[in-house]
This record gives sequence, C-alpha cells and structure tokens, in this order.
Amino acid sequence: MNKKTFVVDTNVFLYDPYAIRKFKENDLIIPLSVLEELDKYKKKPNELGKNAREVLRYIDSLASDEKTLAEGITIPEGTTIRIYLDQQEEKNHYFPLPLDRHANQILYVAFNLKQENENVVFVSKDFITRVKAEAMGLEVEDYENLKVSTDNVFQKIRTIHVEKRIIDMFYKDGSVVLEGESFRPNEYCILQSLENSSAVCTYNKKKGRLESLINANKGVWGVHPLNVEQKCVLDLLLRDDVHLISLMGPAGTGKTLLALACGLMKVFDENEYTKILVSRPIIPLGKDIGFLPGTKEEKLQHWMQPIYDNLEVVCQMSNGEANAQSALDFVMSSNKIEVEAVTYIRGRTLPKVYMIIDEAQNLTPHEMKTIISRAGKGTKVILTGDVSQIDNPYLDIDTNGLSYVASCFKDQPIYGQIFLHKTERSELAAIAAEVM
Repeated sequence: MNKKTFVVDTNVFLYDPYAIRKFKENDLIIPLSVLEELDKYKKKPNELGKNAREVLRYIDSLASDEKTLAEGITIPEGTTIRIYLDQQEEKNHYFPLPLDRHANQILYVAFNLKQENENVVFVSKDFITRVKAEAMGLEVEDYENLKVSTDNVFQKIRTIHVEKRIIDMFYKDGSVVLEGESFRPNEYCILQSLENSSAVCTYNKKKGRLESLINANKGVWGVHPLNVEQKCVLDLLLRDDVHLISLMGPAGTGKTLLALACGLMKVFDENEYTKILVSRPIIPLGKDIGFLPGTKEEKLQHWMQPIYDNLEVVCQMSNGEANAQSALDFVMSSNKIEVEAVTYIRGRTLPKVYMIIDEAQNLTPHEMKTIISRAGKGTKVILTGDVSQIDNPYLDIDTNGLSYVASCFKDQPIYGQIFLHKTERSELAAIAAEVM
C-alpha cells in the first residue's frame, strides 16, 4: 500500500476528536490554519468546544525534546503528524483562490504539497470545500470513519405469511416459536395467514420466541395507538427491560407524543422512574435569530416549545380540554419533568430517569455516546428523530448519531428500534411528508 499524505480540514476534528489517530501508517498534515480555528472553538461551552480542547490537548501531549511537530512526530498508530506552517507571503501563483479565509488557506497547503509531488488526499466534512479541492485536481475524501450502513435500519415492520394454525397457537399460548426465520432482539412483525387472520408480535431473544404485545390496544394517559406501528411503539416504551430505544420517522408519526405519554405513566402512575428528562440539540431551522434574552430556563422555553406542545396535547387527551390546563400545571409543578439542552447533560449521572432526546438526528456519534453514557442504573433512554430532516451541515443519513446508534445497538437485547412511516398528525401533514 502506497503511503499517503492526508491534509485534514478543521471540521473533521470538530466532528471526531479522535480522528487524529485514524490515519494509520500514513502522514497526517495539520495546517496552522486548522490549529488557529480549533483555538477559537476551544472556548465554546458546547460539544464543538469540548472536541476542540480534546484535539489540542492531544497535539500538545505529542511535543518532545527529540522532535518537533513541525518536523513530524510518529504516534503509536503509525501515523506521522506534522504541523504545516503556511507561507502566505510566498504565495504559489498557480493557486487559484484568495487566501482571505481559513478554508482556502487549508486548501493552499494541500495544493502546495501536491505541487511537491506528494501523494496528497484532502479530507473534509464540508461539501463545498471538497468541490473546490477537486476542481484544483486534488484527491478528496469525506471523513467516513463513523459512517454506518443504514440499509437495514429504516425498514417497515415485517409481514410474515404463515399457516392459520400458527396464529391460533399464538393467541392460545401468547407466544410461538417460528422456525426458519431470523429476528433481531425486540423486533416486531405481523403474522398473516391466507384466511386474513393476523397477529402482531415482538421477538424475545432470551426465550427465542415471538410474544404478544403489552397493552396493545389500551391507551396511555389518554393517548391511543392509531395504527400497528404505534401499537409496537407503545409496547417497546412500556417494556422495562429495554433501556435504549430509537423511534425514527417523518413528522407527525407520533414519536415524541407517545414517548411523553409513556413517560408520564411510568413516572406518575407506576413510580418506575424518578423523573422525565427531555432534551434536544440547540440547532436552529433556517437563519438563526441570534442570542435570546433571559435566564437559561427562559432561553430554553423557545427551543423546547415543541415538547411543551406535546405535553399540552397529552394533558388534553387524558383530562379533556376543560381540565387540560390544570393537569398541565400539576405536571409542571411536580418537579418530575426536567427540560434541558443537550449541551448541559455532559458530566451528569442520571439514575432512574426516563430520558427523551428529541431531534436526535442532529447529533454526532460522539455527542450521542456522551449522552447515552450519562445513563445511570435503571435509566431508560428514548431517541426520537427524522433522518430526512437533518439541520447539522456536516451530518447526513449515514453519519448522524441516530443512525449510528441504530447500527451499533441493533443486536443488543436491551435495545429496540422502530421506524414509523404513517403520519397521523393530519391529512395535510401526511401529504407533505410524502410529496415534499
């Protein structure tokens, strides 16, 4: 294998702070402009700031008396890391872009190395920067170390055709062993016979059999399932042996509403958890309106309004419109519901908490790992999101945290996932989700 020289953009390190160790047996060039950008990010109190600090600390730890980073230092993974000092006063006149921005300065380094006949590969998470590099004749790559295959993640609930006697046996015993079929833990399916007899089942990996659903047709805090997918979601949410759940699907399929309803039942009726913690990433849709005034709680009020809207709907459905406000006031004053930004979850330990992470498709795999690792004993984590509505510019359907979790945990008995396809919010929302 020919040794390559990788020139890495800043956004790669902000996406994966451990990327510096992933270019094994190759040369890794870090332009000075990248260090300057990381230095600007390190003071931010969010995940980007954390990642920037992590990278800078690691680079600083490499310094030694024998060699400098400008000369190149080889790490245990076999990667030789070198800091490239930009010589802008001696600009290569063949370089076609102005050096008035960091992205072009980083490209300038890759361009110069290419002119020196090195086997250069430019790596960036930014599509436009990759296009510019490619136009200059550079070999380019997206950073895909945390990319997963989602081919089998976003499938509908399977329908399996069987003889009617098997369905009859299932209803009689409450379970059935289905030979010749393989299932993931907590996978849902529909058994269907030629006589139009059917049954909805979930797979119990420990017992190796299909079992009936919990509370399949009953409502939870006034919320009733409107289709088979929602029946399966309620079953999964009510199972205390499933500690991590992914609910994926377009807007209006009931992901957040069902998660909140089951959380209210588990916290207020069954005392299974001490509280509900609801969080979502602070990423605006469209142009950001800038800083918001007020305390942290007042700032979060705007970002978390979709959560409050869903709570209001649940209180209306469980208590009627006349008593909805008093029920909502009771829930909010109980101190059993906490609304928090994802940024502030890091560093906490959360035992016996029913945790809902909304809009999880906008989180990176590392952010998702940080959140899930906060779960203490007895905590249940529900991730909801729509992978077709990703607002983070450096994430896509295969690299976002929600897809990453679904791929990594799919064979774990404590994990369950459902992709909802049918929108129940309104006819208008259903058509919009389909045609737009």
